[in-house]
Amino acid sequence: MLSLSLLHHPSLPPNNSSLPSLSRSFSLYSLNPTTITTATSSISLRRKKLKIRALDAAQPYDYESKLAATHFHNTRHLKIGIIGFGNFGQFLAKTLVSQGHTVLAYSRSDHSQAAASLGVSFFTNPHDLCEEHPEVILLCTSIISTERVLQSLPLQRLKRNTLFVDVLSVKEFPKNLLLEALPPDFDVICTHPMFGPQSAKHTWKGRFFVYEKVRIGSDDSRISRCDKFLNAFEREGCRMVEMSCVEHDKYAAGSQFITHTVGRVLEMLNLESTPINTKGYETLLEMVENTSADSFDLYYGLFMYNKSALEMLERLDSAFESLRNELFGRLHGVVRNQLFDKAKRLPPERNYAAGFNWPQNGAALPPTSLAIRSQDVAQPNEYKGQISKSVDDSSKLKIAVVGFGNFGQFLAKTLVRQGHTVLAYSRSDYSDVAQELGVSYFSNADDLCEEHPEVILLCSSILSTERVLKSLPLQRLKRNTLFVDVLSVKEFPRSLFLQYLPPDFDVLCTHPMFGSESGKKGWNGLPFVYDKVRVANDESRVSRCDQFLNIFAREGCQMVEMSCAEHDWHAAGFQFITHTMGRVLEKLGLESTPINTIGYETLLNLVENTAGDSFDLYYGLFMYNANAMEQLERLDHSFESLKKQLFGRLHGVLRKQLFGNAEKFQVSQEKPMLPKHSQSSAALASSSDTLHAQNN
Repeated sequence: MLSLSLLHHPSLPPNNSSLPSLSRSFSLYSLNPTTITTATSSISLRRKKLKIRALDAAQPYDYESKLAATHFHNTRHLKIGIIGFGNFGQFLAKTLVSQGHTVLAYSRSDHSQAAASLGVSFFTNPHDLCEEHPEVILLCTSIISTERVLQSLPLQRLKRNTLFVDVLSVKEFPKNLLLEALPPDFDVICTHPMFGPQSAKHTWKGRFFVYEKVRIGSDDSRISRCDKFLNAFEREGCRMVEMSCVEHDKYAAGSQFITHTVGRVLEMLNLESTPINTKGYETLLEMVENTSADSFDLYYGLFMYNKSALEMLERLDSAFESLRNELFGRLHGVVRNQLFDKAKRLPPERNYAAGFNWPQNGAALPPTSLAIRSQDVAQPNEYKGQISKSVDDSSKLKIAVVGFGNFGQFLAKTLVRQGHTVLAYSRSDYSDVAQELGVSYFSNADDLCEEHPEVILLCSSILSTERVLKSLPLQRLKRNTLFVDVLSVKEFPRSLFLQYLPPDFDVLCTHPMFGSESGKKGWNGLPFVYDKVRVANDESRVSRCDQFLNIFAREGCQMVEMSCAEHDWHAAGFQFITHTMGRVLEKLGLESTPINTIGYETLLNLVENTAGDSFDLYYGLFMYNANAMEQLERLDHSFESLKKQLFGRLHGVLRKQLFGNAEKFQVSQEKPMLPKHSQSSAALASSSDTLHAQNN
């Protein structure tokens, strides 16, 4: 059906009497000027152009489009049709409407109520939406449904130069799909808002928005439309990154897929918040929360439609296996030493191999008969008055740090700043560092102990704690000295102290749940866990213990009194898991990218925090916590389960390709013969090629 319409030149007002000649340009659609005489008057007709319009095939450069273009340049708002109005579509629509854009929506599911609440016009039929002639079609479908949705759209109902935009988490796949499915005069932008309803629920500011202008017409109005769409994100504070789809997918496989994989593995562990969360564990919980809100379809799409994802999964698998081998290799070495080397390493009078007790956590402890190891230990009450005077007259303590490595120096810096007298002893020579910090350094343990420190603060590694404790000349100390450890496990040092120290010595087991990296900007709000294992009822000794704890309370630490057993139960569920994931990711050699997501930044920070710790510390978390082995097995099981989900879905796709068309053919009544091996292999190879072609 054809129609004729009279339109004025777009550059002139309707009642302008002075019109330029249009005969040269549009003579085919013009009427010659003439005069029509009626009974009352004569009417002079101006030369006007006539436009022929077909219902479904408008001319590409008709004057109606030029009029629309003039209006378009004068406004910053767009008419945007969202296809796929689920969580993410609604999330984007909320901001687009707030900016004044006209938003239409279509989805297979009925989201009419949600649309109405957002100020969006909802359509249950894609034909109806397309006939509204939106300037932009915004595809917010899932990765695996995008091709089907695109094929179902009535493209003939749209204006021929409509702009199509996708927001998928992979980019090469939709780019190829849009170029293949859309007519050549449709514009195409491939985008990836690297945030979602959870990670950007408060603001989009600072979040990455990656885009590639795949195909934009040279017409000013189409270039302007593209810029206006991108401006919708820029004005919200997004960090706009123009990047090719190929480059995006290369970075995304190393960041986004790994982040979602780690998040889903940890989700399967059912991790829960504890009263003593570390910063690292808090970030893992946040990552689980952010990734668990996304569907498995999204995660599967990241795996299926990014060429680099399988390689990253294999590297992650290899890194986890390598870490397990390191742990079990070290464990094998320890057992071997105990079997063959222990007798050679210990002098005859100190060989307790026959009397070792093996507690549940695997730590080898000697019997209690060596509680007092020298007759020249001072009498119990000999220094009571002196200690009482020292404590009551001042809140300052004389503290000896045994083990003056990184963590010992880290604590000493704050102790000195608070006015405490700090001594230090270590096997290595840290005299220069000690002098800079205002610490008195001793190269001989006897010399240090003869200074009679009120507190011995053990800052040795987990693996060396037993050896260091054995080597100390306890007889040189005051009998009621307070011993404090800062190890990351607690049942093990508690047992050591109670086995090795004389009964008159006070014992305080602590765990500052931060380190030189996580606590470098202050200790405020960071957990400090302690257990008063053995503190005498004497007022001065109770006061001394409280004064030591006050060191950390003054710095703003969150003070948590908790039994050693309870600490280790919680710690295996978060500290060991945190360090394990940090070390696995370290083996991947992850690097920052131009388009880091918040989740990926979390992983990079986790690697940075855990990589600074020695493997001895990590091995100690594994070896000296009875719950760590169970956690390692659960982590292994979760990772294997996730791989089975991925490859199970992949197997389903392949199986459907192999057997999905069987219903189109008449099935023989006889039981079919199994294909020969060569035939089956050929079919599988052909199907694999098909699947590979879809991925590419």
